Amino acid sequence: MLTLIHNLPDHVLGIRASGEVDQEDVKSVLLPGLAVKAEQFGEIYYLLVLETGVENFSAGAWIQDLTAGLKHLTRWKKMAIVTDQPAVEKFTDLFSFITPGEAKGFKMEDLKKARKWVIKR
Repeated sequence: MLTLIHNLPDHVLGIRASGEVDQEDVKSVLLPGLAVKAEQFGEIYYLLVLETGVENFSAGAWIQDLTAGLKHLTRWKKMAIVTDQPAVEKFTDLFSFITPGEAKGFKMEDLKKARKWVIKR
């Protein structure tokens, strides 16, 4: 399930992933959130808190997520991924080399640090 994280500055989209994540979650929560931020601000600041393993994302969710990433490729400004999955954290750091914005992985214990990093313009 994807849910919005509230109490973030208006320019930041915060999403929490827990349990099973399917295509409908991405379509109803992530895609509209990205579209609003891209339209309102012309750039995307994104905080994702992964409380579930990547294996809990359905194939449809992965396809929708990839499509959204490519659709807004030039608008990504900052992306903070918070997880206790070392492979995801490392992939996020590497992703920064192929996107125009910055991407950084954080451990769950560093959620406050991730939040502070992603909101800074």
